Amino acid sequence: MFKLTSSHNEEDLVARRCEWVNGPVIVGAGPSGLAVGACLKEQGVPFVVLDRANCIASLWQKRTYDRVKLHLPKNFCQLPKMPFPESYPEYPTKSQFITYLESYAKHFGIEPEFNTSVQSARYENAFGLWRVKTTGHAEGPDGPEVEYLCRWLVVATGENAECVVPDIDGLAHFGGKVIHSSEYKTGESFRGQKVLVVGCGNSGMEVSLDLANHNAQPSMVCRNSVHILPREIMRKSTFELAMFLMRWIPLWLVDKILIFFAWLILGNVEKYGLKRPKTGPLELKNEHGKSPVLDIGALAKIRSGDIKVVPGIKSFYANSVELVNGVAMEVDSVILATGYHSNVPSWLQDGEFFNKNGMPKSPFPNAWKGKSGLYAVGFTRRGLAGASLDAVKIAEDICRVWKKETKQKKLNAPRFRRCFTT
Repeated sequence: MFKLTSSHNEEDLVARRCEWVNGPVIVGAGPSGLAVGACLKEQGVPFVVLDRANCIASLWQKRTYDRVKLHLPKNFCQLPKMPFPESYPEYPTKSQFITYLESYAKHFGIEPEFNTSVQSARYENAFGLWRVKTTGHAEGPDGPEVEYLCRWLVVATGENAECVVPDIDGLAHFGGKVIHSSEYKTGESFRGQKVLVVGCGNSGMEVSLDLANHNAQPSMVCRNSVHILPREIMRKSTFELAMFLMRWIPLWLVDKILIFFAWLILGNVEKYGLKRPKTGPLELKNEHGKSPVLDIGALAKIRSGDIKVVPGIKSFYANSVELVNGVAMEVDSVILATGYHSNVPSWLQDGEFFNKNGMPKSPFPNAWKGKSGLYAVGFTRRGLAGASLDAVKIAEDICRVWKKETKQKKLNAPRFRRCFTT
């Protein structure tokens, strides 16, 4: 029987069901968590994957619009140990990507504990263990509270765990429909409406394009500067070209080359109200995590006037909005394409590895490993390619210690054994 004796709320321990995990606990069943699980599975290391949703990759399955595709070529987005099917196009659709992830989980036998919300995770120095407290589980939202005890904790909740909803003056009193882009599926229900899209990143551009294609009248708020790049340059992925150039020349020069090609292919976008930042696109991504927009047709709609670009918002009213330039616009609906943020600070009790924004303090390539068996995957700001590289390193690091401690190459045992505190 596993028993803890600690000064930390002993009654709380007794009230919970405890489960000892003979390996790491992975929080998050998105692509990053699945990648770590697959790499551990190949090494024979047991693990448990926890996710608050009822499916894998809930961001893709529940919070993306119908028309979305991978922004990068599939060879930059495949997970370790299993490439995309050859029949898939260069830029897989949402449905194809979800099918790939489901096949990936099935192939490696990854069975997450769904409907399991992590309330807190804390490292106990006295025992050299992580205590991961959860609620929910398959029994439903009122299921038993379970505490997982483990040597290693892998944070795989990613950069996009929670929606960002800005505090805009008057928005609460606006009489029309207001949704976050995570709730948007298609422009069909907005046909004929005057829709204000708040945000001009990749989501804002694609939502505006989809609205225009469904005969809505979208106006896109571009409060700050934004880099817009062609998705392909000379029939090559812009991202692929950038990665190739960075092998030979410094990042600042690659940025200048990308901006030159963007001007050559897309023309002067500033005359449409899309001001470019002074910092280059790659440097801006590395330092602030702000991705450049890869144009897939929205710019043509902006040129034609089917998508209007407007400046920042001053205030909302019952059925209109006042912009910072004093112009008033009638609006039927509002879509907040304002992005996401990490939720790590809300549950992980760690003051060293992650900053207050829920991102690792150490920059890439050292953002994958902390102290006391703590790891992070999916926080590199380098997409699925970065997550896959970190997943491989995490699995190898854990496996090395796990095999040394078990003193055998393979351990034919259940993934965890249940224990109850008494």
